[in-house]
Amino acid sequence: MRVRFGDCLFDSATRRLVVGGREVHLQPLAFQFLELLIESRPRVVPKQEIHQKLWTGTFVSDGTLTSLVAEVRNAIGDEVRQPRFLRTVHRVGYAFSGEVAEVSDRAVSTPTEGSSCWLIRGRRRYALAAGESVVGRDPGAPISLADPSVSRRHAVLHVSEERVLVEDLKSKNGTYLGDARVHAPTPLADGDRVRFGNVELTFRQFAMPNSTRTAVGRTDPDDSPS
Repeated sequence: MRVRFGDCLFDSATRRLVVGGREVHLQPLAFQFLELLIESRPRVVPKQEIHQKLWTGTFVSDGTLTSLVAEVRNAIGDEVRQPRFLRTVHRVGYAFSGEVAEVSDRAVSTPTEGSSCWLIRGRRRYALAAGESVVGRDPGAPISLADPSVSRRHAVLHVSEERVLVEDLKSKNGTYLGDARVHAPTPLADGDRVRFGNVELTFRQFAMPNSTRTAVGRTDPDDSPS
């Protein structure tokens, strides 16, 4: 299962939780608890069922479960008083109440040493530096697109050691990955088509050529004895 909610990406196959482009560590039981709620959504999972799934044959207090819930909430940026994702049903159990989008199993780009990331439009190339690069109609934007369908600050690209994410900045005409509108920070894969308003670009990741190495154990012919 690979799903996205808010700025979180949850991948049960690789046991990874990425929040805002950065991987967040969860202890195994906390990860399993979050997985159970997402899989069961929108059903309320009773405490008894949670105990059976997480602590089979072992007695634990409700305080242990409460600590687990607090760890998950802290990891995904949820709040007890105004929960966006984890709903507490007092004396009954918990439910996942956030909006979830399935994510395809395409290979997501991970910037590595010796690689470079670009947005390409025809002959124009925009290099993506580590950190944030704003896309917009503003001439001062790192990726400036002079098109009336593009907002002044339309979207932002987050480039980290983990991956490259595209995030819409509440633009009027929207940001699209392929034909799907982007509603939360979304990971990019090499070759993806990204559209800002009516302007479409292609995301590419290239391997950098190896740097020149100093030859060892060889003699320049001009330095050879006569």
